[in-house]
Amino acid sequence: MGMDLLYLTTIGAKTGEKRQTALARFPDGPESWLVVASSAGSARNPGWYHNIAAHPDQVWIELAGQQLRATAEQLDGDRREEAWQRIIASQPRYAGYQRKTDRVLPIIRLSHTRDADPPPTMSH
Repeated sequence: MGMDLLYLTTIGAKTGEKRQTALARFPDGPESWLVVASSAGSARNPGWYHNIAAHPDQVWIELAGQQLRATAEQLDGDRREEAWQRIIASQPRYAGYQRKTDRVLPIIRLSHTRDADPPPTMSH
């Protein structure tokens, strides 16, 4: 079972440096996608999750070679449950990740914003 991917660019919570992560994406309406902070079921949330929390105004996604500025929103309650059911119907492996950990896997909705700022370049 293949998964559709996006590349998430964030700014490191501790380092302040640009970080890029490939993540499975799930469509959620026009110009919005869901990603799961699963870390394959590890006990801790992934670094990109903490980076978004530290720098919510500095989030970009790349799809089909196009860089887009994005806003990130963590889903909860009924919205999270509805999204979770769609995610595990599409990719049952995520249910297995949830069984491996005591934490509730965060679901983040990434939406394209019209702000045209490109992501920062890597410093050498």
